[in-house]
Amino acid sequence: MKQLILAEKPSVAKDLSKVLGANQKHKNYYEGPNVIVTWALGHLLGLKMPEDLNKDWQTWQMETLPMIPKQLGIKALPKTGHQLKAIKQLAQRKDVSEAVIATDAGREGELVARWILEWVRFDKPVKRLWISSQTDKAIKEGFRKLAPAKNYDSLYQSAIARAKADWLVGLNVTRALTVKYQDNLSAGRVQTPTLALVREQEKQIESFRPQSYYVIELAVGDEKAKLVQKNPYQLKEHQDAQKLVDEMSRQNGRVVSIEEKIKTEAAPLPYDLTEIQREANQRYGYSAKKTLSLVQSLYEIHKIVTYPRTDSKYLTNDMKDTMKERLQAVSDFAPEVKQYLKTGKVVQQKVFNDSKVSDHHALLPTEQKPRYEKLSTDEQRIYNMIVRRFLMLFAPVHKRSQQKITVTFEKETFIFTNHTVLEAGWKEAEAATEHSVVWQEGQRIKPNFSIKKELTTPPRPLNEGTLLGKMEKANLGTPATRAEIIEKLIKSELMERANSNLAVTPKGKQLLSLVNPSLVTPELTAKWEKELEMIAKGSYSSQKFLQQIETDTKRLVSEIKQSESKYQDFSLTQKKCPECGSFLKEKNTRDGKIYVCSNTECSYRRRKEPKLSNHRCPQCHKKMEIIEGKNGAFFKCKFCSITEKIPDKKERNKKLSKHEERRLLKKINQQAEPEESPLAAALKAAMEKQ
Repeated sequence: MKQLILAEKPSVAKDLSKVLGANQKHKNYYEGPNVIVTWALGHLLGLKMPEDLNKDWQTWQMETLPMIPKQLGIKALPKTGHQLKAIKQLAQRKDVSEAVIATDAGREGELVARWILEWVRFDKPVKRLWISSQTDKAIKEGFRKLAPAKNYDSLYQSAIARAKADWLVGLNVTRALTVKYQDNLSAGRVQTPTLALVREQEKQIESFRPQSYYVIELAVGDEKAKLVQKNPYQLKEHQDAQKLVDEMSRQNGRVVSIEEKIKTEAAPLPYDLTEIQREANQRYGYSAKKTLSLVQSLYEIHKIVTYPRTDSKYLTNDMKDTMKERLQAVSDFAPEVKQYLKTGKVVQQKVFNDSKVSDHHALLPTEQKPRYEKLSTDEQRIYNMIVRRFLMLFAPVHKRSQQKITVTFEKETFIFTNHTVLEAGWKEAEAATEHSVVWQEGQRIKPNFSIKKELTTPPRPLNEGTLLGKMEKANLGTPATRAEIIEKLIKSELMERANSNLAVTPKGKQLLSLVNPSLVTPELTAKWEKELEMIAKGSYSSQKFLQQIETDTKRLVSEIKQSESKYQDFSLTQKKCPECGSFLKEKNTRDGKIYVCSNTECSYRRRKEPKLSNHRCPQCHKKMEIIEGKNGAFFKCKFCSITEKIPDKKERNKKLSKHEERRLLKKINQQAEPEESPLAAALKAAMEKQ
């Protein structure tokens, strides 16, 4: 009898099949003596859409809202039905005795597999593979410790509750807004409060008015300190600052205390997903989605880092024995690694804490040695970040001596601080600072003041890194979903990237004024996310959660129906549709900006600006534009005004590729080349006559 193993992607199935000896490759699966390894393609199934459940819900109209179905079934997603059918056939094989869920070890991975097993009506025992890295060693160890799938039922219930909550809130609120204001307005339980975080920061910047204030500095030798004030901006006028300086200058100051402390600073813990996304955005300008994709590639393809979608910076106690192997894998990364291997001591023992690891531990390098030549530049950067953080666990603490000198002039206080690095430890060695002043308690200080004018600075706009931090603090989404939420907001034209920052579009600003106040603030959504976590841990009922979601959905739709807010479509232009005469809307797409007809019954659309092709102008050899004409598209050079017909598919197929062209020329040249020279041929003919 055989195990049917279900992976999430073909690449993972391939890796599992190698380890498990499934060497017979088929179109939809691998097979070996004891196992059949097949795969999903991400989600093969999804919740049924409103039109699948009720005929009245096929048309978007306010009368049918809210849509609260008694039963939310699942349906096969388009384009992946062939794989679903193949899995069903494998599941029904008589030699299959049990299934093993080997999808990603997380909430969504659990949902992917459970829905498939439910769809194919699998009625045999099911086990769960739960691993945090894709190395051969981790896979073998994971299969030795397979657990019954029922141990993860709470995680599955949490995943279903999340999917249904998004369906109820997202579809109902989006439909209500779209129908009421006659524009595509997308809202959701996580994306809307995330958008509000960006807008709130923008409002603070917009309302900011710079104010000047004055700072008083005391100089002693080469060292300077500012006057200590409860409100650092309280000196608004130069004359007030000057008056205070005059008062303090009447007599010498005095050193009233000198405090010395030895401060130790431990290295930061390893990364979780959100922190590495934030830092990669700050260092390299990577989007959250790009960083996740790079870490996923290092995990899944190169197998040199552990599971990326983690919310923990801690490790379990049973991982202590794996530290040496991980160090050996990165032994050539930095000179200090060899020293760490000799001692083998993890300095930061607090990293081992079972209670702070939920589904997955912190991001670490695996025991597999990296092949740097196979990594892209971006992958190398992210891998270096993960390894450096890992190595900090073995580095000594940073130790410095801190001297705090308090100087008073009557009631006013100045505090000087000096730092001396005693041990650099995990921090890079700093240049030694020379102190020009030898401080002594009771020392008299001559008045040597200066007044500086300064301006208050506005808050900075949010970028992806700072937004991720705010989302984490407000408990919006999970490490695995935050990047997707940001991308969804940009795709729906509610938010845009402005250089390295994020900005809310006019459409997004209006949405926040139209949508329900309780959906704008993060409190309600954060409450839902906490409850989903509790469901995953088995401490909260998914039925109770969904009942509350249904109640909230009814309230949200009712509020939109009763709203008297007005909406202005900023995408509407003054250009008219040539087919029906309605005004055209400007839309952003992956392929550039386009115009679409505002009349929902008209299908007219065209590009705002001509698309640049790879086809070269025969005269100036610059790339030609593709122009949409009445009789179809054609090439046009904007420099020479030359036009050319765009060849159809048959004509393009007839055109020789460069490789075929070279082969043909070589053949022609070989045929044209004489076997012997004319002189040799004449001599040969003359000899034959003799």
